[in-house]
Amino acid sequence: MAQVELRNVNKAFGKTEVIRSVDLEINKGEFVVFVGPSGCGKSTLLRLIAGLESLSSGEIVIADRAVMDLPPSKRGIAMVFQSYALYPHMSVFHNMAFSLELQGVPKPEIRDRVEAAAKILQMEHLLDRRPAALSGGQRQRVAIGRAIVRNPDVFLFDEPLSNLDAALRHDTRVEIAKLHNQLDATTIYVTHDQVEAMTLADKIVVLKDGEVMQVGTPMDLFNMPANEFVAGFLGSPQMNFFEGTLGTVSSDGARAGFTGEGLDFDGVRLVASGKKKASKSRIGIRPQHLILDPKGQLEGTITLVERLGTETIVELVTASGTGFRFATSEAFDLANGQTARFSFDPALAHLF
Repeated sequence: MAQVELRNVNKAFGKTEVIRSVDLEINKGEFVVFVGPSGCGKSTLLRLIAGLESLSSGEIVIADRAVMDLPPSKRGIAMVFQSYALYPHMSVFHNMAFSLELQGVPKPEIRDRVEAAAKILQMEHLLDRRPAALSGGQRQRVAIGRAIVRNPDVFLFDEPLSNLDAALRHDTRVEIAKLHNQLDATTIYVTHDQVEAMTLADKIVVLKDGEVMQVGTPMDLFNMPANEFVAGFLGSPQMNFFEGTLGTVSSDGARAGFTGEGLDFDGVRLVASGKKKASKSRIGIRPQHLILDPKGQLEGTITLVERLGTETIVELVTASGTGFRFATSEAFDLANGQTARFSFDPALAHLF
């Protein structure tokens, strides 16, 4: 059952459209991530759901209630912001309890809710401290705890890990995933980090210029991207692209051949529709799907080798000047200036 529905949602600031015709269903208990580059509209879409921005047109339904005319406090949501937004003069306990106090919740119930949230977040020992005495990760947990105590229908997270360093970002990401599994709450999470999206989400919504590019599970989007933007945005290192022309297109239009950059393959997944033989096309191959092969069709000169311990990423350039990357967990003796050849399974490539 859908917990949150967006029906033909549009938002414009003056003459500038920032959200265009978004239709989306988020089911009860799902962890949905809005992801995309800066300026794509993901935070604006979250603020529309929260009621912090007004719609230009369309409908938003939360728990079977149309909420367009309701203020944020009446929508059954709780939001965790990029900035912690804690009251510096209040203890952790009172930061978490403040919204309940404003609602007139009895003091015994407030204490029970705050202590329960603190136990979930393993921060019972911090309740008497003030924010200045906390680390960045602890402050973010307080902000999450403040949301938990409200028992909302929907949790909204707006890039909550952006202010944390890399190690703490990983640890907090794990905590958020565990918290979601424990609470089984409907969660909408905004990030520009595709690693966060891939590791946290039940369902990813990829946005570009205010429009939804694709919706699906992380591995569906990774393995079956609907367009070149999604293919290039998801995955690290980024997908390689090579210019060329289409060969014979299958009768069902699902697969085609490709020629270009020394490559000559048949049976490649054809993403673009309406393409004909000999028309211009780009083939996309993930760096992890390239295989070192002395007889391979793809040849490049190594310009950089990055040894990351568990993975080695090699940057290369073809004879025509096209850059591409090869990623492997195996140990290879590769160095700048060397020439390497690669093969790949055409079933794992995509034509755009």
